[in-house]
This record gives sequence, C-alpha cells and structure tokens, in this order.
Amino acid sequence: MIGVFTGFLLRAIVVLIGAALATFALLWHAPGDPALAIAEARYGQNVSKEVLDFIRSEAGFDDGFWTAFWAWLSPLMLGDFGQSSVNGREVWPDVVTAMSYTFPLALVSLALGLAVSVPLALIATRKPGSWLDRGAVALASVGVAIPAFWLGLLLILLFAVQLGWLPAMGAETSAHSILPAMTLGFGVAASLTRIIRSGILEARGQPFLPAFTRRGVARRDIARDHVAPHAVVPVVTVLGLELAFLLEGLVVVEVIFARPGLGSFLVNAIFARDFPKVQAVVILAAVIFVVVNLAIDLIYRSLDPRVSGRDA
Repeated sequence: MIGVFTGFLLRAIVVLIGAALATFALLWHAPGDPALAIAEARYGQNVSKEVLDFIRSEAGFDDGFWTAFWAWLSPLMLGDFGQSSVNGREVWPDVVTAMSYTFPLALVSLALGLAVSVPLALIATRKPGSWLDRGAVALASVGVAIPAFWLGLLLILLFAVQLGWLPAMGAETSAHSILPAMTLGFGVAASLTRIIRSGILEARGQPFLPAFTRRGVARRDIARDHVAPHAVVPVVTVLGLELAFLLEGLVVVEVIFARPGLGSFLVNAIFARDFPKVQAVVILAAVIFVVVNLAIDLIYRSLDPRVSGRDA
C-alpha cells in the first residue's frame, strides 16, 4: 500500500506541475499583448505607454517565460495564490466565493443524474432487448450526444421564456439552480445509464450465478449480494471521467445561465489575461481530479480484492 501511495503522489505532482505549466504557456503565447489586456481591464481603453511598461514589470513579462512562471509557482507551493493582475485583490478569497456557487450545483447535478440513471438502467435490464431496453438505450445515446450549451438554451426557451415557470439567469434563489442542474444532470444520467446497464448485464452473465439458483437462493438475494457488487465496479472506474465532463459542463452552463461560479470566474479571468486567477482555477481543478481519482482507486481496490492482491 505504501508503494501505491508513493506512485500516486509522484503522478499527482507531475499532473499538477504539468497543468500549471500548460496553462501558463497558453496564456503567455496567446495572441495579443497580455499587458495591454490587463491594463484595459484595470484602467479602460486609453492606456499610456508608461502604464503598459509598469504592468509588464509588475507582472514579470519583461523577465522571460521561465522567470515569470517560477515567480508565480514558488509562492503557490507555499499556499499563496497571489493577487489579481487586474484589481490587486487576493485571488483565493474570490475563488472560495466562486466555489460556494459551483460545488453545490455540481453535487445537485450529480445526484440528479444518479437518481435518473439507476432506476432507468434497472428498468432497461429487466427484459434485455425489449422496447423498454431499446428506448432507454436510445434516450441515453441522445443525452450523451446533446451538447450542454444547446440543451441549456432549449430549457431556457421552454421553461423561462415560453412557460415562465423558472428563472433563467442569476443565482439568487434555489429556483435559479433548477435549469442549470437539469442541463448538467441530463448528460450525467445519460452516460451513467449506459454504464450501469452494461455493468448489470455483464454481472448477470457471470458463470457462477446459476449455481446459486440451483441451491435455492432467492433472486433478490442473488441480485443484492452478487450482481450489484459486480455491476458497481465499472461505474466506479468511470466516475473520475464523469467528474471531468461535469466540470467541463459547469464552465459552459454557468456562462449560459449568467451564474457566478468557477466557470464564469475562469472565463472572465481568461479574457482579462488575469494569470493568477486562471492558474488558481486550473490548479484547483487539477487537485480535485487528483483527490477524486485517489478515492476512486481506493474504492475500486476495496471492491475488487484481486487488484490489492496484485499490489501485494
């Protein structure tokens, strides 16, 4: 187990440094003058050459790529995310405020996806090949194919514009979270439905199950004690990927629904070339992926003792 954690820690360090370096390089080499973008975001359109020179010196743009990157990375390793290039405020408190909007929405969307996908997969697998099964598979395939931004616009048009049942923009009340959660939860439900269905069908095909039936074990006990544990394994292995798609969708959905959160926070920071803010969000996302993948790996090992046995 020590070897597992050591290997995971080394991979996590590589992922975090790689994410920070890639993001910094993309911002650094993006078209246009980053100093001009920061100056216009800070002071408006009319910016003097003296102001541009000051911002280049302040942000370290005159020192070269690697010097500027290290100047940002070194305090980050001590937990200091720095100050905004635009307004000079500490970055971390603003990130925490954005997280307070994003994380609840992500959890609600994930819960909604699970609440829909599990019953739908169970219904589909009662009679494989039936019209219910084919309908569930078709619905899940459509859900996976629909982009989040398109579905979000359709929901706004239907429930906010045409029917007037729900608010579309902002995050003032819990009602403002319904349409964004539906947009994200639909994609999660579609993806998980296919995975859960495949896992259940594969688990039912295990060669040892007929022996339990011949012994007189109830079908409900077989499903609970033997089918369900085998069906859960493929679901657990893809949860990390589902989280990646969920965070990606959050960026789009928060912009569409004009919600405060990490998505809109990141988009605004990119347009303003606010390096510290962009890097803070990227590093936070990378840390989330690392922690979630560690948790998934540990859960997978507990569900499948063969993996732990090979490590031993």
